[in-house]
Amino acid sequence: RREFLRGLSGLLALLPALAACAPTVTPSPAPTDALSEPGLKVMLPTPSANTDELGAPLTSREAIVSYNDYYEFSTGKEAVARLAEGFTTRPWTVSVGGLVHRPRTFDIEELLAFGMEERIYRMRCVEGWSMVIPWIGFPLSRLLSEVEPLGNARFVRFETLYDPEQMPGQVSLGSYPWPYVEGLRLDEAMHPLTILSVGLYGELLLPQNGAPLRLVVPWKYGFKSIKAIVRIDLTDEMPTSLWMAVGPTEYGFWANVNPAVPHRRWSQATERRIGEGQRRETLLFNGYADEVAELYPRVNDREWFY
Repeated sequence: RREFLRGLSGLLALLPALAACAPTVTPSPAPTDALSEPGLKVMLPTPSANTDELGAPLTSREAIVSYNDYYEFSTGKEAVARLAEGFTTRPWTVSVGGLVHRPRTFDIEELLAFGMEERIYRMRCVEGWSMVIPWIGFPLSRLLSEVEPLGNARFVRFETLYDPEQMPGQVSLGSYPWPYVEGLRLDEAMHPLTILSVGLYGELLLPQNGAPLRLVVPWKYGFKSIKAIVRIDLTDEMPTSLWMAVGPTEYGFWANVNPAVPHRRWSQATERRIGEGQRRETLLFNGYADEVAELYPRVNDREWFY
């Protein structure tokens, strides 16, 4: 425990701007909406605002649940929702281990009892489109604190469910190195903007949006926010994500949003906000630079955006 506290003190020293996160974090009011599933009753907050902190309107729920990048089901965005119908999310467990003092397997109902918050975040896809989504979830740091990272833990590795019977894309894209894997540096994972989401728009997540548990890291491109998480491991080595393995010349580990750093095949200077008729300028770190830029001391170095 002493080793963990020393490591945590060093981590916090890297994040002097943690207290500045309030403008983009909306703590939820008392839960106002109940959603029932067989054997489960969960109280979830409904959106307390209809814009983000920059004044951009929320993307409609209909668009969020019908326009999805989720290759485990399909490369066709409009096909995912149909193919994900009936996807089984109960029972569901998430194993958290690796370089920790207290490895543990959490049942999804245990995670739902962590206490939910509303987070209205912009989501920017690497393909050049974006949404504003009223997520419901809790800080990832809360889960990691439960297992007490060891002092030599530097990265967090996430893994998606591998189930080709339910996820047809894992068959049709058989050359991909399934299951989907993503990763963060530990200080990124502990940052208060980083959450694990269980819902949106006052309801539990639907399968096409990553049910029952997904990561949300709003200053990074959307592919970093891994869906249907079943395993989280703390490591001392940088994980190799699925997209790093599939496209090593196009997708790197950091994937921080920057309009000045193009993708190998297209510009990232502008984006198409779903539900709007015109393109808008992309913001550095997706508009969260004041909160997260200090995580990256050489902010003008291209490496942080690849």
